[in-house]
Amino acid sequence: MSTVLETPVRAVEPAHPARPWAAVFALARFEARELRMTVSFVGVAALYIAWIVWQSTQSQGDYPVLQDVDRATQSMPLLVGLAVMLGVNRAVLRSRRCDTDRHFDVLVVEPWRRTVAHALSIVPAVLFTAVCVLVQFTWAALKPGAVGHGSPAELVVGPLTVLLFGMLGVLLARLFRTLFAAPILLLLLLFSQFVLTSPSGADWMSWLGPVVSESGATAFPSDLLERPAAWHALYLVGLCLSLAVLAVLVSGGRTTVVKAAIAGSVALTVVGVVGQSAGTPAGSTPARDRATNAPEKVQSCLKHGRSTYCAFPEWSGRTADWAGVVDRVQNLAGGSAGGERLTVRQRVDATYGLTSDTAISPSATPGQVTVGTDWGGNRVPEFAAAVASVLVAGNEKAGSEVCDARMVTIMWLALGGESDPMTSLRNVRLDDSVSGSAIVLSPTESMSMSAEQTRIVVDLLKKPRYSVAGKVKAKWTELTSPKTSTARVAELLGVPAADESAAGAEADGDSCDE
Repeated sequence: MSTVLETPVRAVEPAHPARPWAAVFALARFEARELRMTVSFVGVAALYIAWIVWQSTQSQGDYPVLQDVDRATQSMPLLVGLAVMLGVNRAVLRSRRCDTDRHFDVLVVEPWRRTVAHALSIVPAVLFTAVCVLVQFTWAALKPGAVGHGSPAELVVGPLTVLLFGMLGVLLARLFRTLFAAPILLLLLLFSQFVLTSPSGADWMSWLGPVVSESGATAFPSDLLERPAAWHALYLVGLCLSLAVLAVLVSGGRTTVVKAAIAGSVALTVVGVVGQSAGTPAGSTPARDRATNAPEKVQSCLKHGRSTYCAFPEWSGRTADWAGVVDRVQNLAGGSAGGERLTVRQRVDATYGLTSDTAISPSATPGQVTVGTDWGGNRVPEFAAAVASVLVAGNEKAGSEVCDARMVTIMWLALGGESDPMTSLRNVRLDDSVSGSAIVLSPTESMSMSAEQTRIVVDLLKKPRYSVAGKVKAKWTELTSPKTSTARVAELLGVPAADESAAGAEADGDSCDE
């Protein structure tokens, strides 16, 4: 009789224990590299960089307002985010397309860990966007003419938008095993962003979208924006975390930590929604009312030469640029206007909020000239026209109502000292013309030029400056009289007379009657 001894088989432990998180990070690095090499991401990234370079080298951007620049960094990341969403969605579904899902069962990386890896693969794209945003803002901030203050909460919206769309792409791939889900959602997102939501930012529903830019015709001081930017950033952070943890939960990661994380991220999102629910005020607030109707209470004043320049605190460094224009115009004026002490005051109309395009009413205060918050480009000759109208008519209100031959004097004073007066004439007219009648723009209400007045001004601007300046100063009293006809102004300044039909029509227009 033989006895069989059965020795229990002992499990052989691997020489190296499984390290699932190392595999997760390795997969994340691989997927991040694959994402960066997709045609859509490379194309959008190249377009993004080219757009930043183009925007930063434009001459009209030499005087940026930083509280507008930070919001301007939020639009292009939308395209990056959409490219990332499509790319990461395809990456998650790659194993299904290639029929390799069943091979994952022998690996140490569970499905929910692979979902974490795909979520981590979005991080390099987010960092790329953050670098682009930082470069765009820093480039503007380093310009000598930059004013204002940027908001970190506004600057993080761009990178968070990319992260949000990336997490949405991962979640869609785990919920719908088809490549059509992401493109369909893309169309819905575009429709909701540009059609359904209110661009004004006053409606709380508009703040549920990732970007609420609210660009207006006039830059506001930073303390007048009153945007819930910090709450919106918190909302985006909570939403990104909620989508990421939900994708992990759908993939089978039903651990206690995951369940606690989904509860915490949803709570964070709700707090952000509640905080931003008020949106941006659509109308006046105490701060906006004070800045609109009593700017002297919040402004500081500096003297440059004869005149005084009052600006909002963030614009105090720009008063020297304004003084250069005032001195140039006054040096061409005659009589007492050449030595008049002007008060240049910065004014905004914040009554109707950030998106309003309301003209500032001209001031009736003698010797006061309005200047806006924008500068550079067309704003310079427009301000020069306002200065000249006050020197000729006495105040802005009277200057805006000038419709007689004094317009010739006003326009020559405004443009005669420019290095390229013909280009400045084109820039200051609404239709960009240098012939015929036109509307002349200014920081307050516009002025009007007749065709004959335009002809005389063009002729004067083509003459040497010193030859015209002497005549203007010598005949100042007659040139600034409302009784002087256009034909007489042309005679005084040595401009050939118009033909008889044009002269008769112009004489009829000198009366300013309707």
